[in-house]
Amino acid sequence: MNWDDTPAEAAFRTEVRQFIKDSFPAAYSPDVHAEQGLEPEDVRGYDWPADRDCADRARAAGAREWAAALAARGWIASRWPVEYGGAALPVAAEFVLNEELVRAKVPTVNSLGVSLLGPTLLRHGTAAQKATHLPPIARGERTWAQGFSEPDAGSDLAGLRTRAVRDGTYYVVNGRKVWTSLGQHADWLFILVRTGTDPAEPRHRGLTYLLVDARSEGVTVRPIKDMRGAEPFSEILFEDVRVPVADRVGEENRGWYVAMDTLSFERAAISTAVKLEQALTGLVDYVNSESGAGRLHEGWGSGIRAEVARRYTEVRVLYNVARYTVSRQAAGSVPGYEASVNQLFGAELHQRLAKTGARVFGQHSLMWRGDKASGAPLDGEFTHRQFDAVAATFLGGTSEIQRGIIATRGLGLPRA
Repeated sequence: MNWDDTPAEAAFRTEVRQFIKDSFPAAYSPDVHAEQGLEPEDVRGYDWPADRDCADRARAAGAREWAAALAARGWIASRWPVEYGGAALPVAAEFVLNEELVRAKVPTVNSLGVSLLGPTLLRHGTAAQKATHLPPIARGERTWAQGFSEPDAGSDLAGLRTRAVRDGTYYVVNGRKVWTSLGQHADWLFILVRTGTDPAEPRHRGLTYLLVDARSEGVTVRPIKDMRGAEPFSEILFEDVRVPVADRVGEENRGWYVAMDTLSFERAAISTAVKLEQALTGLVDYVNSESGAGRLHEGWGSGIRAEVARRYTEVRVLYNVARYTVSRQAAGSVPGYEASVNQLFGAELHQRLAKTGARVFGQHSLMWRGDKASGAPLDGEFTHRQFDAVAATFLGGTSEIQRGIIATRGLGLPRA
């Protein structure tokens, strides 16, 4: 397949680059020593959902100014219809836009609301839900978090226990979600709950997809600290939370199928490929620099050179898998097993690249970022990458889940 830009795509790529150069707020500078979330779209030094409401007024103003600049062009939710605040861009143009944002190392805006909830509502939502929720996302005014994982279920989504009981025009929700990315910064939540009552039915039946105002009475959000000392996700408790039936997406007890579409959109990102390519390029450039060669020459033999070459080949494979996934979207398909290939390969490559960096830097790979006295290579980037990579193979669905999807949906193998 030929992934070269068409003339129209090349012209749009040039337009995007110029827009970033002209419009990104100069005062919105990266805080490279601050930890951020773990989503593929995260750019080192930025955490847009946290930045927009942080105590640093200049940083908060920069985050909001950047959102306004993107929103003015419909580029926060670039593929959405214009009536909902998007730009109605074709899939290939959205790909170019997202790729250039990541390559420029500037943050995307409203990533979960745009990439997950938005496409789900466009496919399954009512007219009222679209009119109510999509425009604020496209303006950068309302952020969302995904409440799927639970303490006793994790990636086994069908095993969730949070229950919703119908009470007239409301559902009363009780339960607990965990590992909710950016939950403490979210205005709204999209969650999956159990509404079915028949114990004999399959576990994936009887689930319902709800939209929940995070400020609702009975919602408690508790940030969770990870091994880096950061708080990229939260535990969320629901105690008799009343959710209007009008905020149900799709049919009652049929939420599993809505959620599967949401997860398919989650796994179709280009950001991981670009970020890993940038990290690998930075690694090679550092080792080939005068200071890097002088400190690390013992670990830069033929074996590690071959390993780095393999990582580069794998990064290019991941990029092409992402392009193929996008081509499927352009043809009108919801990403299926192809997106799981993308997620699985990208997550495991993230871990392999982190290990390669540890081999290159040897004992220097123990140095923590921001410790200027230690002179950590690349400011300890690969030390932190090792910590980040731990979660990679279960963050967007475990490797076992991805392999199961690839086997049954992609290869047509029977279920175990």
